[in-house]
Amino acid sequence: MSDDAHVNGNTNTNGVPAPRGNAGEAIAQRRGMFGARNGGDTSGYGGLVRTVRMPAGSSRPYGGYFDEVADELEGALEEQGLAPESAIERTVVDRNELTFHIAREHLKVVARTLRDDPALRFELCTGVSGVHNPEDTGRELHAVYHLRSLTHGRLIRLEVSAPDADPHVPSIVEVYPTNDWHERETYDFFGLIFDGHPALTRIMMPDDWQGFPQRKDYPLGGIPVEYKGAQIPAPDQRRSYS
Repeated sequence: MSDDAHVNGNTNTNGVPAPRGNAGEAIAQRRGMFGARNGGDTSGYGGLVRTVRMPAGSSRPYGGYFDEVADELEGALEEQGLAPESAIERTVVDRNELTFHIAREHLKVVARTLRDDPALRFELCTGVSGVHNPEDTGRELHAVYHLRSLTHGRLIRLEVSAPDADPHVPSIVEVYPTNDWHERETYDFFGLIFDGHPALTRIMMPDDWQGFPQRKDYPLGGIPVEYKGAQIPAPDQRRSYS
């Protein structure tokens, strides 16, 4: 069995993803293709109903190099006097990707360990992405970091969460300087505040812009467009086809 098949628990060699089943925590139920409300679903899928689930924590063996990375990280944290279960909230293997969900107060220690430990050597952070799940109560905001080991040819992800009411996570620019602009962009669009960032200012929106436009609860807005005499309304004013 290949490493990828082992990781996914799927022996299908036809390139078809394994079914995900009902594993994981259900956080919401959405209708339509894009979850639009108030008549904004123009996809024709207004009758579609689906449950939104967060991937569940995985159990060993994870498969491939994932077990080695997990073992080395846990051992390196223990050597620093930090209990792995205090720093790593859960480990998820999903869609052939390894993600460590990290308690935000320990993010910088974990990032530095992943970069500096000889058996890990994740020298490059290719950026941080913001995610907003309004239904994920108490952890509505997520920051997802993509790490690459050039030494060992490996990829992993880190994920930290914060509530809307306290949208703070530590900056890791000190560990990965390339994250400077990525953290600013995530702050600009999602309102995540990266404590310790050297210059956390807006990077895309005007300085006096109100709100964070990539949050799910941000108004869709838009302006009407005229094309060859036809008036196309703004997205939040279009009728639903369902």
